[in-house]
Amino acid sequence: MPYKNPKDRKYKNAAKYEDSPEQVKNRVARNAARNKLMKAGKVSKGDGKDVAHKKAFDKGGSNADGVRVESASANRSFKRDSKHNLVSEVSKRERTKKKK
Repeated sequence: MPYKNPKDRKYKNAAKYEDSPEQVKNRVARNAARNKLMKAGKVSKGDGKDVAHKKAFDKGGSNADGVRVESASANRSFKRDSKHNLVSEVSKRERTKKKK
């Protein structure tokens, strides 16, 4: 439920999570991957593309596992139905991997 007063929202936990050493390390690695592809000319600022890791950081991935350029919508969302409700928390890539 939305807050009636935006000042009532609690950001303390979010800031604490983002400042944790593990998340700082992951953010630095994400920025390094994007900078590398920017220098190669594969992405640019404001192009609507994301640098996606083949294996997500939260699943033990790293930049060494490989990265690719994807549209922001493909990289940031899980499968949803026509009413925009979440259908699956498994990515399209993981679903195809399971079928094999």
